[in-house]
Amino acid sequence: MSTTQKSILLIFIVLLIDQVSKVYIKLNFALGDYIEVFSWFKIYFIENNGMAFGLEIIGKLFLTLFRIVAVGALAYYIHTLIKKEVRTGYILTIALVLAGAAGNILDSVFYGVFFSDSYGQVATFLPHGGGYAGLFYGKVVDMLYFPLIKNSAGETLFFSPIFNVADSAISVSVAIILIFFRKELNESLESKKEIDAPTTK
Repeated sequence: MSTTQKSILLIFIVLLIDQVSKVYIKLNFALGDYIEVFSWFKIYFIENNGMAFGLEIIGKLFLTLFRIVAVGALAYYIHTLIKKEVRTGYILTIALVLAGAAGNILDSVFYGVFFSDSYGQVATFLPHGGGYAGLFYGKVVDMLYFPLIKNSAGETLFFSPIFNVADSAISVSVAIILIFFRKELNESLESKKEIDAPTTK
């Protein structure tokens, strides 16, 4: 199997797991519903307008468009890495970043159109009268909650963010790059500096 095929397969698998888990939650949980799997792990349904782990910094439409541009840039970057025959592990790690970004893009672009809202009720797919928001204005579904450390009042001290498979893919891939592929990352950054540097006669 070629590196290109491996990258496509990895992206497909991550997107499949991400979207299946989100659609299942959306069609079976109302907002705020949760299941305690272990004392330190819950399936807890929330939605957010922002970036990974629920951060909200910039406007929704701008964020969605930025994600789409970023995924296009990552796809082109992977293409150039494959042409340069960079280590397969690094290419697959970048593909994991792309898969995570694409997973949350699907929520933002389509979920508002395809689903009814989840406030106090389980959402329906393709509801009569339309979804809860327009194209590009959907909310990202999160459900993975790891309250590992709590205080005496039961408040979570660590880890309070609720996230999804796409967020996990991005976080894990960044950690892998920083631990195992700093050389490839630095070489890519140096190559970009050389391209962007003005030429002198």
